[in-house]
Amino acid sequence: QVQLVESGGGLVQPGGSLRLSCAASGSMFFSMYALGWYRQAPGKQRELVAQITSGGNTNYADSVKGRFTISRDNAKNTVYLQMNSLKPEDTAVYYCNAGLEGDDYWGQGTQVTVSS
Repeated sequence: QVQLVESGGGLVQPGGSLRLSCAASGSMFFSMYALGWYRQAPGKQRELVAQITSGGNTNYADSVKGRFTISRDNAKNTVYLQMNSLKPEDTAVYYCNAGLEGDDYWGQGTQVTVSS
């Protein structure tokens, strides 16, 4: 059983930056997991923001390309989401996800609010 704990959310002004972290525990195979960040805004469905495979390949939603960067540190069992040039429409609860061979795990989420 994998436990995921997100951190780093908060209130930021438009144009600002935040870095989200997601620390995993409970598995010896963290490096094998595909990892992702999702977000859910009020009244909207949860959507994919960014993914990173075990091999380091990345994929981004069109809305965040060029502004967000996903990365992983397997030695620390942690995945990051660097968010730059934040916009009000990035406001949402951000969730970390880890998946491997049909097993799927989620964190509890961290709130990101972009507002002046």
